[in-house]
Amino acid sequence: MDDPIMWTPWRMPYLLGHDRRNDGQCVFCVKSAGDPDDDAFNAQEYIVARAAHVFVALNLYPYSNGHVLIVPYAHVPSVEDLAPDVLTDLMLTLNRVLAALRAVYQPQGFNVGFNLGTGAGAGIPDHVHMHVVPRWGGDTGFMTVTGGARTIPDLLDDTYRKLRAAWAAV
Repeated sequence: MDDPIMWTPWRMPYLLGHDRRNDGQCVFCVKSAGDPDDDAFNAQEYIVARAAHVFVALNLYPYSNGHVLIVPYAHVPSVEDLAPDVLTDLMLTLNRVLAALRAVYQPQGFNVGFNLGTGAGAGIPDHVHMHVVPRWGGDTGFMTVTGGARTIPDLLDDTYRKLRAAWAAV
């Protein structure tokens, strides 16, 4: 049996190590520099919410539905470089993210963490960010096990719309 082919052309900028919108700048710094009240910019960049020291954005290359990033505005490579007030804001924002994701997707669990440095798999190693990945008992179906591929049943635009609405309620 031939290996199945799944066309995912939107991933090519990621695989080539650049983003179609950042012109060589840090993608997170581009997002954080935008006007927080510009709804069109926030929607284009998939910025779900902003707090005093961090913002929440959808991962453009999600592991599962609702995979979000919590990103400090400070451009630093690791959590030990963050001030205590930024760390506090990050964790309080995490609590709201978990509540919003529970309301929208009813996950059975979460993976929460950082990939610090390229050796740990950080795709953007110079700007620390926390991953929050909703998980379900059945999310390792045959596509993942036999095909080595993930399926994401919700469009990023729909995920963005749902999480923005849930954010206001949590």
